[in-house]
Amino acid sequence: MPETMNGAASPNGEAADLAALQAENASLQDRLMRALAETENVRRRGERGVDDARKFAVQGLATALLPVADNLGRAIAAGTTSPGAGPEANASLLEGVGATERMLTGALERSGIHRIPALGTPFDPKAHEAMREIEDATHPPGTVVEVMEDGFTLHDRLLRPARVSVSKGQAGNGTGG
Repeated sequence: MPETMNGAASPNGEAADLAALQAENASLQDRLMRALAETENVRRRGERGVDDARKFAVQGLATALLPVADNLGRAIAAGTTSPGAGPEANASLLEGVGATERMLTGALERSGIHRIPALGTPFDPKAHEAMREIEDATHPPGTVVEVMEDGFTLHDRLLRPARVSVSKGQAGNGTGG
């Protein structure tokens, strides 16, 4: 009995219409929930992007300052071995350059830039760049025995690997040829 003579819907037709409307309502609610979830995901991704931009904005500056830190370290090393300069001149040079290096290191650390410890550690290709291998019976193979340039990280991101010499063990150990 689909319709009566006066055009009114039958009870079975009303139930079918109600079921169709409920199905459409459920479908719309599902789409709404998915859209809200996607919006929340986009918001979180945006927050992470802003956080990363804030954290790593100084990366270019930090990379440019690293050679300054290297040169200060070299000046200190040269000042300790300068022949001909009086002990008073060397002490004054070393004191001034040492203070400058400590200030620079402090500023870098406050910005999230940290030196990678390398000397005496196992070689790590993610943090070290091997410049040469050295025969060295006092260290196990694969150990960093010399640091040519310190490596640095910015928070958890590598700025520059440490440039190192790595022990390859003792000469004449029966391997290679």
